[in-house]
Amino acid sequence: MTKIVDDPETFASAALAGFSRVYGRYVRLVKGGVVRAAAVPRGKVSVIVGGGSGHYPAFAGYVGPGMADAAVAGEIFASPSTAAVARVCRKADFGGGILLGFGNYAGDVLNFGVAAERLRAEGIDVRIVAVTDDVASAPADRHLQRRGIAGDFLVFKVAGAAAEAGLSLDEVERVTRLANARTFSFGVAFGGCTLPGATAPLFTVPKGMMALGLGIHGEPGIRDTQIVPAGDLATLLVDTVLAERPAGARRAAVLLNGLGATKYEELFVLWGAVEGRLAAAGVDLVAPEAGEYVTSLDMQGCSLTVMWLDEELERFWLAPCDTPVFRRGEGFQTQPAALVEDAADEAPAVGPASGASRESARCLAGILDAMVSALEEAEAELGRIDAFAGDGDHGQGMRRGAAAARDAMHQAMARGAGAKTALAVAGDAWADRAGGTSGAIWGLLLRSWSSAFSDEKALLEADIVRGARLALDDVMRLGGAKPGDKTLVDAFVPFVAALETARADGLSLKDAWRKASVTCEEAAQATAPLSPRLGRARPLAERSIGHPDAGAVSLALVARTIASRL
Repeated sequence: MTKIVDDPETFASAALAGFSRVYGRYVRLVKGGVVRAAAVPRGKVSVIVGGGSGHYPAFAGYVGPGMADAAVAGEIFASPSTAAVARVCRKADFGGGILLGFGNYAGDVLNFGVAAERLRAEGIDVRIVAVTDDVASAPADRHLQRRGIAGDFLVFKVAGAAAEAGLSLDEVERVTRLANARTFSFGVAFGGCTLPGATAPLFTVPKGMMALGLGIHGEPGIRDTQIVPAGDLATLLVDTVLAERPAGARRAAVLLNGLGATKYEELFVLWGAVEGRLAAAGVDLVAPEAGEYVTSLDMQGCSLTVMWLDEELERFWLAPCDTPVFRRGEGFQTQPAALVEDAADEAPAVGPASGASRESARCLAGILDAMVSALEEAEAELGRIDAFAGDGDHGQGMRRGAAAARDAMHQAMARGAGAKTALAVAGDAWADRAGGTSGAIWGLLLRSWSSAFSDEKALLEADIVRGARLALDDVMRLGGAKPGDKTLVDAFVPFVAALETARADGLSLKDAWRKASVTCEEAAQATAPLSPRLGRARPLAERSIGHPDAGAVSLALVARTIASRL
């Protein structure tokens, strides 16, 4: 259990601030993450990594010469927002382009992806590599669906060394993709982790058992089995990881990773058996490592990672680096970077708006106020539903995002915003504060919906219906989900279809929305028997079956709440 806590809401930001003070010689704190404290030559490719907090030393601990140039940090187990990713990237752009690295999780894919689109529109060349090393999360023929766990560390080490060596962005991307394609991990857990301020772990493992195929966001394993002696555990880990050994591969970088509450001495005991098993399989170890490199708060467990080396990858794996958590080779001669004030974000621009549009914005604000109240009341239940196959934070994220959206909308209205701007600002605030997959989706949903509105005229019923279609299209396009994947989309698609049909049949917006909200509720409950095909729940499909999708349930709750306000 995480016991040293002031306010659970600020745990992640407080931890990042403390880290930055301790390691000020390596990093400088900026809003949403950290950047290198040392000067970097112009024209160098920037390697920027990130993800949710709770994984220290991932990801801020990787920042320093020879490795990452910056790290973006979300809330505990939640993706950093699109705005945070873009903000940190702008501060660590040296003119050579940016390589973004993160674990392959739905929220990270969406937030880093949308941020990359924004940065490219600003003229910055951005490439993306999502790490996919976890063999337990998808079969070999669907390796691109695998999630990233401790392989993050090895892949980012290679990427950072390639960039430090002066390679072009094309070459850094190529080398990083090669490293990812040749990296494989498998892990076990003996006990779950507890979120700051919580009184119980996200999952428990029966006494005398261990969970196979753990996640690093508090997800349980894919199945439980009896705890075995170190020698047998080594056999399980090694044989599972070596099952996908490339033809002819012999030399390998190997990491035995602790997850936060497994003692180093336990890892060293296990290493003796792991090393022997690898040697028996004809593996030549190249600078192996054992310790905590990608953790999951206080989870008990460990994982084994193997990256199969060729001459190029071996050179970058052995290249010097100097970071708070990992140092190799000779030290770097550095100079402090010029201090640039990390100014507070400017308030979003608010253009002129008609009185009618400002009145429409006040109506939208009243609806958002009601949404916040409903989500606050439902926070625990949404978290309970999410915990069956996720990390249990959906209710918290929805409540936090909605509250930020409400505050931002009221602030924009006080500055004269019309309906279009007020809802767009609210969407951006939701995404920035909530983070994670749901934050990215709801931020995108509101901003896309607002594109059907106007700041020059009153909001029409037809605008609201058209906005629903625009929001759905963008969520499906950028989020990648489709009906049947067991996501919010399974409730959103029938909601929008019912709304459009009811309006075409001549119903008022109030009656059409109420009818569509009933359809949305039924569709959300109908997700219970589905097997998830996206997101963190996918590797734990069996645990999810029989329970509705939390994102679909929260969408139905919002639709029902709005129906009561129209």
